[in-house]
Amino acid sequence: MKIVVIVGPTGVGKTKLSIELAKYLDAVVMNGDSMQVYRGLDIGTAKIKEEEKDGIEHYLFDIVSVNDNYTIYDYQRDGRKLLDEWKKENRNVVIVGGSGLYLKSLLYDYKFNEEENLDNFDNLTNEEILREIEKVHKTDIHINNRKRLIRELNKIKNNSVIQSDINKPLYDFITIGLTSDRDTLYDVVNKRVDLMFSDGLVEEVQSFYEKNIRSKAIKTGIGYKELYDYFDNKISLEEARELIKKNTRHFIKRQYTFFNNQMQVNWINTNFDNFNETIDKAKELIKEQD
Repeated sequence: MKIVVIVGPTGVGKTKLSIELAKYLDAVVMNGDSMQVYRGLDIGTAKIKEEEKDGIEHYLFDIVSVNDNYTIYDYQRDGRKLLDEWKKENRNVVIVGGSGLYLKSLLYDYKFNEEENLDNFDNLTNEEILREIEKVHKTDIHINNRKRLIRELNKIKNNSVIQSDINKPLYDFITIGLTSDRDTLYDVVNKRVDLMFSDGLVEEVQSFYEKNIRSKAIKTGIGYKELYDYFDNKISLEEARELIKKNTRHFIKRQYTFFNNQMQVNWINTNFDNFNETIDKAKELIKEQD
């Protein structure tokens, strides 16, 4: 079984490379992006289109409602179940995405508390439970909805990492990162955001806004939270567009910091003029691992 992990910022060719390497290895493709698990978040997450899959089986894309809170614990559980099944079948897999902590929790010895360890928090008032939740993140759960407050605090408590050897890989894999110089990368980001707007990003976000969906995915997803501010009349459409570009650039910086410090990545400079050269370099890295 071969596991190839493809990482890198938006617009550098991860999706295209994942398809080519899946063909090369006769592999399936698995999502490694925290936002692409949600159905309907398509344009803003640059999710692969059906016609781009080229007959390759794809997993952990479009698996939950945008109203759900699909946690890193959920991803680790579902991803490891798939990897363990494929290991028994000796199937190759290409994992593609840019969510570093999700990938590390999947592939390294991250241990989480069991979700079944639930607490009713009988010693806490609703206000105290809400205060505990908002130490971690803001929530729109009403203070009188104790059932939801308890569920949310349990998720927070149970998704904390137990002490474990988080730098110990649980699988044999190679990580290939696509990159470029900063100016080129930022230009790619700007053009990608403009293309998203042309492809209907505003309409995609509006469809959620009109349903009054304000889930965690919407409130944290780049491209969604900014346009919600536009629909709330807090900023102009052009300000939202520029903010998406700015927040994407900041996110890219955080991605590089994480991958350079937390995972061993074989970086390749994307050749945008001749992408076949990029594919060949990735194949050479895989061959060297044999």
